[in-house]
This record gives sequence, structure tokens and C-alpha cells, in this order.
Amino acid sequence: MSKIIENKKQKKNAIFSSAYELFVTKGFDKTAINDIVKKAGVAKGTFYLYFRDKKQILDHIILKKSSIIIKEAFEATMNREHENFIEGIIFFTNHTIEYLKDNIILLSLIYKNLSWGLYRKALNDTEVINDMDYIYKTFIDKLKDNDIPVEDVDKTLFLIIELIGSTCYSSIILNEPASIDEMKPILFNVIRKMLE
Repeated sequence: MSKIIENKKQKKNAIFSSAYELFVTKGFDKTAINDIVKKAGVAKGTFYLYFRDKKQILDHIILKKSSIIIKEAFEATMNREHENFIEGIIFFTNHTIEYLKDNIILLSLIYKNLSWGLYRKALNDTEVINDMDYIYKTFIDKLKDNDIPVEDVDKTLFLIIELIGSTCYSSIILNEPASIDEMKPILFNVIRKMLE
């Protein structure tokens, strides 16, 4: 890799890291682009070489961080034996919940975007497309093996991801209608019924 390309990559990563740190410590609304570039040690014009505005970098952060969560949960699920596909999905769900429970600041940043829209955005991001595409195809294959109609795959995946995201936010951040540990058995039963 040439020195120029490496330098550009380092600057983009510095902007990304600085924005993430500021968003989780100060909040998105209280962070200005000037704060991000100052922390990253780059000129303001450099920010605009990579990102249109603050919202675009937030979308980028959410996509990357959410993709990491999903990939880690998927890998942990695939590395264990499960009684059946449905119990594998429950394990995946629990792994995701436990990760978010231990990363409340991250959850508060990404909660509105831990959704089906994440997968759609991932398809347009070359850095995460391979991982997300593999997870999606694996999910489709498992659903087919369990006699779930292929035409319902997208809708089923949508519902599972939406349930996880909204339940985590409400129960972990707001403690409503109960703690996440109280809500998990109910959530798991709902997912089981969806997939049976």
C-alpha cells in the first residue's frame, strides 16, 4: 500500500474513532464537526473528503458497530452445538442482548438503528457486505431446512431484529416494562413461536 493511501486511511480512521468517542461521551447533538476534527488532529476540509455531514458519520459508526455485534453473535452461535435451529436463534438473541447489556453507552447510540435498515445499509458498504451477506444466506438456508417459506424469510428476520433492538432499548436503558433479565424468557418464547 502506498504511503498516500495509508495516510488517507489513517486520517479516516482517526475521524471515525474521534467521532465515536465524542458521540458516546458528549452525545451526538452536543458534538460539533469542529470537535471531531480537533480530536482527530485533522483539518475540517479533511472531514468533508470522507463524510458529507455529522449524520453520515453517525450512520457509518452505527453500521460498523452493529455489524460487529451481529458478527460476534453469529460466530458464537455457529461455534456451539444447539438442539435445533430455533435454539440457535435463541442463543444468538441472548448473546446479542448480553453484549448490549454490557455496552449500554453503545446501545444508547445505536438503538434506533439496530434494525432491518442496518442490513439494507450493509449491502451498500463494501467493508461489511461479505460478513452480512454470509450471515443472511446462512439464516435463509436454516429457515429452508426448517420448512419456513422462503418468501417469509425477510419478514421473519425483520421481526427478530426489531424485537431484539426495541426490547433491549426499553428494558436495558429505560427498565420498562421490566428488566431485560425478566423480559428475556418472554422474548425467547415469542421468537420460538414465530419460528415454529
